[in-house]
Amino acid sequence: MKKRALISVYDKEGILDFVKFLREKNVEIVSTGGTFKYLKENGIEVKEVEETTGFPEILDGRVKTLHPKIHGGILAVRENNEHIQTLKNENIDLIDYVIVNLYPFFEKVKEDISFDKKVEFIDIGGPTMLRAAAKNFKDVVVITDKKDYKKVKEEIENNNEVSLKTKKILAGKVFNLTSSYDSAIANFILKGEIEYSDYLSLSYKKSGALRYGENPHQSAAYYIDNINEGAMNNLKVLNGKELSYNNLKDLDIAWKVVNEFEETACCALKHNTPCGVALDNNLLKCYKKAYECDPISIFGGIVTLNRKVDKETAEEMVKIFLEVVAAPDFDDDALEVLKRKKNLRVIKCLKKPLRKKSMVSIDGGILVQEEDNTFIKELKVVTKLSPSKEELKDLEFAMKVCKYVKSNAIVVAKNNMALGIGGGQVNRIWAAEEALERGEGAIVMASDAFFPFDDVVEEAYKHNIKAIIQPGGSIRDEDSIKKCDELGISMIFTGIRHFKH
Repeated sequence: MKKRALISVYDKEGILDFVKFLREKNVEIVSTGGTFKYLKENGIEVKEVEETTGFPEILDGRVKTLHPKIHGGILAVRENNEHIQTLKNENIDLIDYVIVNLYPFFEKVKEDISFDKKVEFIDIGGPTMLRAAAKNFKDVVVITDKKDYKKVKEEIENNNEVSLKTKKILAGKVFNLTSSYDSAIANFILKGEIEYSDYLSLSYKKSGALRYGENPHQSAAYYIDNINEGAMNNLKVLNGKELSYNNLKDLDIAWKVVNEFEETACCALKHNTPCGVALDNNLLKCYKKAYECDPISIFGGIVTLNRKVDKETAEEMVKIFLEVVAAPDFDDDALEVLKRKKNLRVIKCLKKPLRKKSMVSIDGGILVQEEDNTFIKELKVVTKLSPSKEELKDLEFAMKVCKYVKSNAIVVAKNNMALGIGGGQVNRIWAAEEALERGEGAIVMASDAFFPFDDVVEEAYKHNIKAIIQPGGSIRDEDSIKKCDELGISMIFTGIRHFKH
């Protein structure tokens, strides 16, 4: 019995060779609109869908394959005699191959076009045909990924048919695609209307497999957002090995740190925690200051800068082993210097951080929250002594760094340089002691959360801290305020907590 293939593809790459192969196997081709015209112009014998349905395309092409003579031919179970008899009664031909790819909604939703124009790229007939064929995969070969033309062709050439295993995989790929496609549409339509919808619709596409996850025994892959633009799906790798799981996690944080500042900023980061952050009008000095914050931990870490990298700074960075250097751009001679280290990953970050929501997976669920994009609610001096203008600049700088340090977090600083960073401790005094021990010469301290006791103030005084910034909000705030007044330290409340578990 002659077989039939229904073909409707927006992306026509590879389709001509595959259709020629099907015709060689005596498969009849039925097609729609632009695909029909393309195949016809290239000498392929092809029938238009309306010859099959007896009904023309209508509504500017919105309705062309939504017809019983199409879906009956796709969904009929070959081993069901009643199904086959129904097709004979209704003069419906079987369809054995469905080859469809969709309108490029993923791409168009990100373009600067009107809402109504984006709506027109929502494919209806395509997903419907694909889902029908995928449901009936035992009898129908369904292809939506052009990379699968080769696999199907090889199996037909070698075995005269496509294996059940391959047909099942192809069907699964259909539902994987259409679920992501529908999620992108749902997010597009609900954007700005509902903050947390009843169902979490995610649409991500695999960018590639990773060599491993956090540890070598863990498998991993990288998926990028189909709907929203962001910094981590707008990277250009200019040199070095592929980015690893840990590289990507670290780069995400380090890039966010430097983008907290309008001033020239540099962040050195290790194990998802900043180990050195500094500001300076001169890029080279900025990097050197970040390096000097912790010359030991920066080794094997990540460095990000929020300015174009020059040759002088590049020559300083290659003096030590770094995993990644990232910036918005690089001078040609700077890139030449960095490329001397063939494994050094040099990344051009094309966009600033844009994410509005953050997600964390737990066993059996996902936690979703608003991204921590608010810095300070209101600066309020709560002590008798006020910080100087210079101290205030350092306080704000230290608090911006504090946002990205694991809680409990303490950052001590001077002259726009994080001299000591303490984080990830189970109590605040330990974090303070850690930061102060490393931060010799610091004059200000930032804390990501309030002080439940006055012990941190006492420890700060021992290390000559002159000013403290913290959210406030403890029922024992007065204890810390009183201790600051006794010791001649100024303290500011921000009204905003930046806990990072």
